[in-house]
Amino acid sequence: MKKLKLLSILSILVLLLAACGGGNESTSTEGGNGKASDFPEKPLELTVPYSAGGGTDTVARAFADLAKNDLGQPFGVVNREGGGGAVGMQNGASAKPDGYSVTMITVELLTLPHTGLAQFTYEDFRPVALLNEDPAAITVRADAPWNTIEEFVEAAKTENLKVGNSGTGAIWHLAAAAFEKETDTTLNHVPFEGAAPAVTALLGGHIDAVSVSPAEVITQVEAGELKVLAVMADEKVEKLPEVPTLKERGIDLSIGTWRGLAVPKDTPEDVVKVLEDSFATTIESEKFKGVLNNLNLGYRYENGEGFSNLIKEQDALFAELIPAIGLAPQ
Repeated sequence: MKKLKLLSILSILVLLLAACGGGNESTSTEGGNGKASDFPEKPLELTVPYSAGGGTDTVARAFADLAKNDLGQPFGVVNREGGGGAVGMQNGASAKPDGYSVTMITVELLTLPHTGLAQFTYEDFRPVALLNEDPAAITVRADAPWNTIEEFVEAAKTENLKVGNSGTGAIWHLAAAAFEKETDTTLNHVPFEGAAPAVTALLGGHIDAVSVSPAEVITQVEAGELKVLAVMADEKVEKLPEVPTLKERGIDLSIGTWRGLAVPKDTPEDVVKVLEDSFATTIESEKFKGVLNNLNLGYRYENGEGFSNLIKEQDALFAELIPAIGLAPQ
């Protein structure tokens, strides 16, 4: 009887150990953070570093609404505005790197640090997907004497042309400054509180041009009030197929704004892969493309690697441009 009892106890212990071992095998990986197949097991949070109702917020909410179907979990959007995007992006960079905290990053991720307005850098994030890009464009009144970008450049070399932007140090100011540098011209930069008032000033004849995105002038272009001379992009804008890129005109400049999704830099590789695959399905869907089209925003998808390469290239551009125009901290 004693032997039988001992054997029974040993059998129970073996079964218990096997059960524990099996449990560990099903929930552990090399990183010790759980199998990627278990992720996500709870709702995710998408931080938007700008106020509710703006363009970035609208894109984020449209994405989150579609992404929940591919992820199998709700995707809540939280607005953390302030500091021109610095507050929200700092919050995103400092979040727990478990994949449940995603941040909508914009080109300000690069410009803010170079102007001394943020402590983070792009290296504090792991890019997952690019979902939108809008280039800068040189737009003038429909009755302006320049019909080509070459004519505009020639005029800028001899005249005091006023070019409106969305604020000193903002992306459209930087775009105009980069254009100025590449074309060896001198422009009179006129800052406004956003792109809309700059466009209004152009319509009123108070300035000669604006350097904002095609999306911000498309309504007036279609109404015959404005004309776009060139876009600062690698490819033409779909809604303006007749407008050339600067590169087509021998000016090597591609600059604009973009929106993408990123997680903290130490997020596990297998979790990033789940997010990347899921985000690709959402971003490449006709529904999401339709949302951007309705908002007159440019569509561009890049996976994590492609997005990282874009960020590195543009960071090098701003590292040189921002000090050159006197906006770097002294």
